[in-house]
Amino acid sequence: MNKVLINDTTLRDGEQAAGVAFSVEEKIAIALILDAIGVHEIEVGIPAMGKAEQQAIANIVNLDLQAHLLGWNRAVIADIQASIACGLQRVHISVPVSAIQIKAKFQGRSSVVLQKLHDSISFAVDHGLFVSIGGEDSSRAEESFLLDLVQVAQEWGASRFRFCDTVGILDPFTTYNKVRQLVTSLTIPVEMHTHNDFGLATANALAGIKAGALSVNTTVNGLGERAGNAALEEVVMALKHLYQYDLGIDTKRLLEISQLVASASGYPVPPWKAIVGENTFAHESGIHAHGVLQNPHTYEPYAPEEVGRERRLVVGKHSGRHLLSSILEQHGIVLNQEETQSVLDAVRQESVEKKRSLTPQELLHLVQTRQHSWAS
Repeated sequence: MNKVLINDTTLRDGEQAAGVAFSVEEKIAIALILDAIGVHEIEVGIPAMGKAEQQAIANIVNLDLQAHLLGWNRAVIADIQASIACGLQRVHISVPVSAIQIKAKFQGRSSVVLQKLHDSISFAVDHGLFVSIGGEDSSRAEESFLLDLVQVAQEWGASRFRFCDTVGILDPFTTYNKVRQLVTSLTIPVEMHTHNDFGLATANALAGIKAGALSVNTTVNGLGERAGNAALEEVVMALKHLYQYDLGIDTKRLLEISQLVASASGYPVPPWKAIVGENTFAHESGIHAHGVLQNPHTYEPYAPEEVGRERRLVVGKHSGRHLLSSILEQHGIVLNQEETQSVLDAVRQESVEKKRSLTPQELLHLVQTRQHSWAS
């Protein structure tokens, strides 16, 4: 597999999620950690949105980060001028490429799309910028039109093409076929931009990479419009463990940036969220917990420390004697088999009543209550 780059768009497409608005300080904090953990490129925002956005972007540019910084633009000269005014040296230019999008935005006139694309690429190249082109709704575009558009964009000076599954309607098999056709027809690299409307954003991003795409858009926690985007933490860890491809990202800090973005966005991470969710290394089931106590690899695909987590063994409705005994022994409590079963029965009953697992304090209190009854 050739070198693959992460282009994180938490600060652009992530912030476009309904109800999300990062402060300047939050944008800077997110950019700093993305850079610190080794993300290769950061899409920092949309300069054309106005002075507040431009100031935030300029502040990030002035941080002199190692990551390349990219601004998102329409195929409008004024947008690109706004990017230049922020100090950006890389621009992304987005144009609609599907019939439904071109009809809605340009009355169906594909010639207008091509003319705007030509003018904006030429302007950006004349100003010495790295130019990424994005095909909005690439997944629903007529394939011959899409290929023609990307090939002329390449001739005009574009340095990369972003294949956008804008409404998340692809599956990995179709993604692979579509992206493979582009990769074999172009000399510039292809970038994946996938949405999660059917829960396939990460899978489709990986399929695109398998097809030869050399860059992939991600957002922390999968934050983004509607059902979100391909999650940074999922793409990085899947590439590392499923394909044995290490992107050089400091995965131990994935939890840290996940929590920062959750706080800044106002949207907490579900406990079952892959990679960074609170329950990703929590074991309650008797069979699972017993296996993990013998060998963590029985029910964990990688070590929790690799993503900044710790293993949690919790007692609840589904717990067994092995797990209960192990947790109690950590607190210096050793029970015989009959006593253990008595406590376990009580744990299961209380867990059902509370509709959750028990905290360590609740478990110890329950044991103490049982010990008093045994003593009497």
